[in-house]
Amino acid sequence: MMSTQDRRRPALLATGAAAVTVVLWASAFVSIRSAGEAYSPGALALGRLASGALALGVLCLLRREGLPPRTAWRGIVISGLLWFGCYMIVLNWGEQQVDAGTAALLVNIGPILVALLASRLLGDSMPPRLLVGMAVSFAGAVAVGLSMSGDGRAPVLGVLLCLLAAVCYAAGVVAQKPALARATALQVTTWGCLVGTVACLPFSGQLLDEAAAAPLSATLNMLYLGVFPTALAFTTWAYALARTTASRMGATTYAVPALVVVMSWVMLDEVPGLMTLAGGALCLAGVAVSRSRPRAQAHAAVVEPVARGRRGSRNAVQR
Repeated sequence: MMSTQDRRRPALLATGAAAVTVVLWASAFVSIRSAGEAYSPGALALGRLASGALALGVLCLLRREGLPPRTAWRGIVISGLLWFGCYMIVLNWGEQQVDAGTAALLVNIGPILVALLASRLLGDSMPPRLLVGMAVSFAGAVAVGLSMSGDGRAPVLGVLLCLLAAVCYAAGVVAQKPALARATALQVTTWGCLVGTVACLPFSGQLLDEAAAAPLSATLNMLYLGVFPTALAFTTWAYALARTTASRMGATTYAVPALVVVMSWVMLDEVPGLMTLAGGALCLAGVAVSRSRPRAQAHAAVVEPVARGRRGSRNAVQR
């Protein structure tokens, strides 16, 4: 008979994987700010993806992971091109055109697009708690974005680039979800990262030229982006996504703006204002609401497997 603790373990592991992803993705914004001063958008994306693909390739060899099945390749290629490739280039470019607050505000349209696309293409349900939680989190992201913005004026090109990044992110997530039903999280992440790396190869000349002149700190930040926010965080993301809906995972990323505020405060000595702190609190509150379930459903999710186990034990005794 499966104990309550055993029943809860997969959910706890998925939650822990999502938490690792959110923390590492938040740290990426701090590293991008440093590396972006020495590397152009395409070169930074290629360096990040290449180092990530190398780390993932070594891990695959150690774990003896084979090729993904043919049925998973469509989702892997689409997510690799849109999310690993296009998203990273466009986001790096967009953040050079607009301030960090405006970029964060625009990119955080992504989880809403994920929910809409997943509902339409994957048949994901959109329970009231998810919708309410996303609305609260988006309000928090708006507060954080406005409080961190400069004079409120943003170039049209920068706005369009950040919006395109949000679209690429959403489409990549929705494409990745079916692939995870056919291949492991490590396989999907490794080959998606490799597809993105190949797509960015036209920037290899820029990368070599800029690496020769870049300070060591910028290069180390680029390598950090590849190994941790890319290789590790995208794998933990895929692990968690395989065990929940795309809509719910997308809503989880609303915790990123709140963590960015805290990390900027601690690491960069950027003291946040009251509006920024309030927005971060709203982001976290919205994530908590979106990932919660009604008490009756949560109780049933734990009690029902135990009850089935007890009925099975009684039937075995009777037989």
